[in-house]
Amino acid sequence: MGVLADWDPDLARAWRSHRIGMVIWRIFVYLLLVVGGLLFMTPALWMVSTAFKTLADAQAFPPVFIPTTIQLSNFTEPFKELPFAQFYRNTIILTLGSMIGILLSCTPVAYAFARLNFRGRTPLFLLVLATMMLPDQSVLIPLYIGFARIHWTNTFLPLLVPRFFATDAFIIFLMRQFFLTIPKDLDDACKIDGGGPLTILLRIIIPLCAPLFGVVLILEFVANWNAFFWPLVFLNTMENYTISLGLRLFQTRYFVQMNTLMAMSLLASLPTIVLFFVAQRQFLKGIVLTGVNR
Repeated sequence: MGVLADWDPDLARAWRSHRIGMVIWRIFVYLLLVVGGLLFMTPALWMVSTAFKTLADAQAFPPVFIPTTIQLSNFTEPFKELPFAQFYRNTIILTLGSMIGILLSCTPVAYAFARLNFRGRTPLFLLVLATMMLPDQSVLIPLYIGFARIHWTNTFLPLLVPRFFATDAFIIFLMRQFFLTIPKDLDDACKIDGGGPLTILLRIIIPLCAPLFGVVLILEFVANWNAFFWPLVFLNTMENYTISLGLRLFQTRYFVQMNTLMAMSLLASLPTIVLFFVAQRQFLKGIVLTGVNR
């Protein structure tokens, strides 16, 4: 650039102006992203701040963003009023059970749609995808009547048993798309050695699916940990409530203390936040891999 400047000063000045403009533009973009990020984070930051406030600070007007006094009892007092420990235990049982059921049931179904040739495969797969367009409310009444007739209401069975029968069309689609990216030459090599479809699934497909299973587990954990609609439908007694129903029960009391409510909301959302920061690289890697198709 020094030689160019000696040969053409106008071109050198234009180059410097271009570089200065690029730096200014980059600074502007970064500032815009920081401001946008802070705006989107404001509700979460307000929840964290309120969780440590006293009741007076939480109800103060104008609002107080930084607590004048840190009150840690906000995280313990609700456990004395409602069985939040039981709520967490129920949520963990339902979440882990759903994660196991989805992996065990959706994996062979997605494998069949991706790797096996059978009559009616495409129409059947389209029928599975069509179920994604059905809102939960459209199947609410028949499902409730069916589970009520076999006396499964107010138990965990309606929330767990269907997960072992490949009822999640989105997960089936996600797995199928990933299975299609695995070269079929591996299947042919296994068949030459005498392996069948089950051997191909267990010895070839599943060992290559760590990113996929990571994504599925993350999605299922977040969906089931935050689930509200179906637990509200099937669970009637407090000892069976999940954390989402417990928070709603805590919120609908005759007097709501906003500081303790925010403290319980922070505890409820903490597992998903920790999971995201721990597994975000695996999550993004799996999303990229499952979005690639042949």
